[in-house]
Amino acid sequence: MGLAQHVHEGGHGDVRPLIVESHIEPHASVALGCVEALAELHAKGWAHGDVQPAHFIIGPERTHLIDLALARGGHVPEGYDFPFRGCLVHYEAPEISRSVLATGEAEPTQEADIYALGASLLISATGRRAVEYPDDAPRPVQRQAVAKGHHRPVTVPGELGNLIEAMLSPTPEERPTITEAVNALN
Repeated sequence: MGLAQHVHEGGHGDVRPLIVESHIEPHASVALGCVEALAELHAKGWAHGDVQPAHFIIGPERTHLIDLALARGGHVPEGYDFPFRGCLVHYEAPEISRSVLATGEAEPTQEADIYALGASLLISATGRRAVEYPDDAPRPVQRQAVAKGHHRPVTVPGELGNLIEAMLSPTPEERPTITEAVNALN
């Protein structure tokens, strides 16, 4: 079962009828599982580089973060290392988009992971991307929109909504740390 369905309904039923105008408070416990999964990686000094809803496997006991192909933080053998050229733009932090637009590359950071997790939680709870741009826009146009640092209003109620708003700060230093995110949902 996907993150959107779990966050919105606690894992039961069809999320589509509830996406746009829901006043149901999303299940913060599922969001906490995602935050905790990312916290494990950050605690080891790594940045994921491609946080998105599809990379969380929500199990009965815990949530797992998968697809570490773009992760950075420790030694990566030469034959397996390659330049980071961004990730799925829907979840890309503004500073990553700006760097990729300027140089063709970027360096994944834990702060960018926090932004991506906020964007993932927002789209999972509302069905809407954090940044508005045409669905058929080419990647450079999408990145230009993200690079501006403006995001849609966060309409998620409660503490989860407050956390998502902070995670989507255009300034990396103003985003909560992963520890602060865990504490906000506990």
